[in-house]
Amino acid sequence: MDVDMIASLGLGSAEQLADAALSAASEAGVKICVAVVDRAGYPLVFKRHPGAYFHAIDIALDKAYTVVSFGPATAKWDARLAKGTEMLRHGLMHRDRFVGFGGGLPVKHEGVLVGAIGVSGGSEAQDVQFAEAALARLAAGG
Repeated sequence: MDVDMIASLGLGSAEQLADAALSAASEAGVKICVAVVDRAGYPLVFKRHPGAYFHAIDIALDKAYTVVSFGPATAKWDARLAKGTEMLRHGLMHRDRFVGFGGGLPVKHEGVLVGAIGVSGGSEAQDVQFAEAALARLAAGG
C-alpha cells in the first residue's frame, strides 16, 4: 500500500481499491458507485458502473466521508445510535453527508486511518461485501 508523508492513502492504492470493488460487484451482477477518499475526506478516486443508480454517487462519497470523519465503518452506526439519546440520533441523521448504514469502511495502514472506501448501489450487505473484498484484495497485494 502506498501512503504519503502525512499518513494518507495514496492514489495508486485508491485506484486498486476502486477497481477491486467494481470487479467484485461485476462478478455479482450488481452496478455500483465507489468512492475512495484520503484521510481528510477528499476524493481520490470515484468510479461508477454505467447504469448504476444516480443517487448512489453521493451516497458512496458520503459513506467514505462519514468513515474518515468519525473512524468506524458506517454499518456500526445503527447499534451506536440505538444506545444514544433521541437528540443524538436526530442530530446525526440530519447532518449533511452523514451515512449511518453499511457500505463505508476505513482504510488503515499499520493501524492508522489513512482513508476510506464507500460503496453504494447494491443492498446494504452487498455494499459492505464489495468494500470488504476491495480491502482484502489490497491487503493481499493487488
